[in-house]
Amino acid sequence: MCRLDGARDAEIALVVPSLLQLTDAGTFTVGERGAPGWTASGFARRVGDAVPFALGPEMCPAEELTALLIMWAVGEVVAREGEQPRHLAVSHPAGWGPYRRGQLYAALRAVGLHDVTLVPEPLAAAENHAVRSRVVPDASLAVFSLGSHAFSASVVRRAQKRTFELVNHVDGVDHHTGADFDDLLLGLVRGRLGKDGHVSSAECEAAKRAFGPSGPSVVVSGVEIARDEFVEEIRPSVDHLVGTFVRALGTVQPDAVLLVGGGCRMPVIGDALSSSVDCRVLAEAAPEHSVAKGLAVAARLVLMGPEAEPAPLDTSVLVHTREASLRFPVGEVPNPEDDEFSAPPPRPPVDVSPLELPPRRVKRVASVLKPVGRRSSSRSRDDDEDGR
Repeated sequence: MCRLDGARDAEIALVVPSLLQLTDAGTFTVGERGAPGWTASGFARRVGDAVPFALGPEMCPAEELTALLIMWAVGEVVAREGEQPRHLAVSHPAGWGPYRRGQLYAALRAVGLHDVTLVPEPLAAAENHAVRSRVVPDASLAVFSLGSHAFSASVVRRAQKRTFELVNHVDGVDHHTGADFDDLLLGLVRGRLGKDGHVSSAECEAAKRAFGPSGPSVVVSGVEIARDEFVEEIRPSVDHLVGTFVRALGTVQPDAVLLVGGGCRMPVIGDALSSSVDCRVLAEAAPEHSVAKGLAVAARLVLMGPEAEPAPLDTSVLVHTREASLRFPVGEVPNPEDDEFSAPPPRPPVDVSPLELPPRRVKRVASVLKPVGRRSSSRSRDDDEDGR
């Protein structure tokens, strides 16, 4: 969230895994994994898919589940802050067309969320940096996004009207993502434990996050895995990701590469990119939060406009290069009045309680949605690397 009367930067007010579990009573619980066949995950990227999720006896379209989770998150922040948000911004993959965006808009309106702007993920990530640094017109920024379940490569450029525009975008199809790297680490551990050994994916995910420049090894289920051994195991996958990213750049020479998503916490990603591109490679301390924070800033700009913003402060970010002092200014997300991905101009604030649900199953389920997810101002081992 971003406060209208405070700093221009955004703060993380809520972190919860993107999980919805349908219970026997016909209610949803948030952020908790239940019995197989009753829990939905990964639905946000399947908006517009004609095949619904089968949860127990119910068939749930992906856009409906996404809207329910967003409604719950808004309600949690309202309870925390004691007031309704003036505006809401929601991210989506840059490759989405009008149909998918329209499906998500309709689902959000069905749960009472009307003042919404949809923002492509790479533009939101760039906006997160725009509040800190000055940028010149026509400066370009490449966005390397690697989360738990998705990879994408994008190029954005600052236009003359203090906005960002999307120059190029590629969604990964057969690329390994954060969850696949967890599985590769799990395979290494199982190879040491033998067929009678037991190790969970959650343990491997936590261990993967523990790898760092100063962490030579991790211990999983009593098995020590060296960082170099893990890097060697994932090297072909990393090379595939970086190769796709370089091809996505085409003839564009970006001023910098921005790392987005929890998968980019692995130093091998930044190192491989630094060896493949002739520009600086930048990342924040929590790259999985970059898109969410940029969305909050974008929502603030919808209400106040870029003209109301003071000059950006020139600050440095963590860089995956040998020069720790490198800095790079990046630009802003588009003004919603000019961009084709934007929602209509904001209306007066509305009550976000689910009183206007569609006359079907969602009315029965969403009206008794149980908020059992965990609130947190910092990430936990269960956080989704997509930052959702």
